[in-house]
Amino acid sequence: MKHILLIPIVLFILSTTACTTSPTGRSQFMLVSPEQAISASKEAYVQTLKPLDKEGKIDNDPAVTKRVKLVTGRLISQAIKQYPHTRHWEWSVKVIDDPEMVNAWCMAGGKMAIYTGLLKKVKPTDDELAQVMGHEIAHALANHTAEKMSVQMASQIGMVAVAVAASDSDYGGAALTGAALAASMAVELPNSRTAEREADLMGIELAARAGYNPNAAATLWEKMAKAGGSTPPEFFSTHPSPGNRQSTLRGLAPKMMPYYQQKIARPVYPL
Repeated sequence: MKHILLIPIVLFILSTTACTTSPTGRSQFMLVSPEQAISASKEAYVQTLKPLDKEGKIDNDPAVTKRVKLVTGRLISQAIKQYPHTRHWEWSVKVIDDPEMVNAWCMAGGKMAIYTGLLKKVKPTDDELAQVMGHEIAHALANHTAEKMSVQMASQIGMVAVAVAASDSDYGGAALTGAALAASMAVELPNSRTAEREADLMGIELAARAGYNPNAAATLWEKMAKAGGSTPPEFFSTHPSPGNRQSTLRGLAPKMMPYYQQKIARPVYPL
């Protein structure tokens, strides 16, 4: 009986957890604060890049690095303008030399990377590259890392409660399997389709404000879909792509044109 009492306690903890609202007005479940996610990401970023740096796979083409930093720097300047609290983030972007990897990512706090495989296989224009990096920055602005970590933590808490309760139950094996599957899926697909739509909306606007043509969002995804041939690019494993994504982005482009057409000097964040 004492084991069963754990379940209401766990449910109470989860139900009383503070919820936050994303920049688009969406309610977010948070067990991990944005600050905790930023701290964890800072450490993870170093651990991820350190062995690659030793192998000489970080920023080893000055021209490519300069291009990526210029585009990304313009996006960051607009991100800071729209979200002033990010001025204190330790923004960073690195180019990882991996000609087969078609991917890019941004951790909490603006810790970014893009692989040479995306640049070589997709061959994005600067406008399209801005859509890639704008989308990644949007994940950070919307606290998607903290949200993902929160889901993983909730899964772990649930698994503990189920395991304890199941010790007296004939159905424990099936229940535990379900909880483990949910936790595994959260790891394998860290960005939900809802988060992807949110990053699309925020990213295309960010790129337009930075002076990049919003029509490039749709053409980028056309190229991304073709890049892997019969094998989908790695990008799709963490960025699930709904079938209507290109049409949605095409529909958003006209609404973003006023930002793009403003003839103002776009500052570049020094990376």
